[in-house]
Amino acid sequence: MIPTITAFERSPDRGRGLARDMPVRWALEEVGQPYEVRLVSFSGMKEQAHLALHPFGQIPTYEEGDLALFESGAIVFHIAEHHRGLLPDDANARARAITWMFAAIGTIEPPILERSTAMFVERDADWSAQRLPLIDDRIRNRLAALSGRLGNADWLDGMFSAGDLVMIGVLRRLSASGMLSEYPNLSAYVARGEARPAFRRAFDAQFAVFTAASAG
Repeated sequence: MIPTITAFERSPDRGRGLARDMPVRWALEEVGQPYEVRLVSFSGMKEQAHLALHPFGQIPTYEEGDLALFESGAIVFHIAEHHRGLLPDDANARARAITWMFAAIGTIEPPILERSTAMFVERDADWSAQRLPLIDDRIRNRLAALSGRLGNADWLDGMFSAGDLVMIGVLRRLSASGMLSEYPNLSAYVARGEARPAFRRAFDAQFAVFTAASAG
């Protein structure tokens, strides 16, 4: 059965591959699973039909038969569990890969998202100039720890896994900040992920939506 995911009809990231459907597309491409995409407008995301799939009115969602999921991390986990290629066969290695997925979403991503809020939503507040350096310090603390753990390895725990896929997706949110360049092994790590053929296919598919929307 071919699953259907939802994506922005007009993505706010302007084709940079940062919208939340990107890791889902990437995971599906990695495992060789064909999929269909239903584009949703911002107003459509707040309509009851979409809220029945995603109670918070966001994207992506994932539908496969009677199964409907939301939250990109949960969807990637589901794909990884049901297809070979994103989770190791060894039980301990599998558990570690899942741990890295949680670390990406629960430890690395929160201050990065906080930075985006501070820069684009709160930048006119009187206290914004004082708050941003504090957020950047928290991000650098996380990046330094991650950089130390990765070391000279290609991937976080041996072979490429869903843990790397989710982590690289999170780190890419810092691409415009210049912060990753302070950690050359993390920059190289992200570049390795972006060089994977499955990533390129997912990126190109998402970019095509942006191009079509811009032309319209």
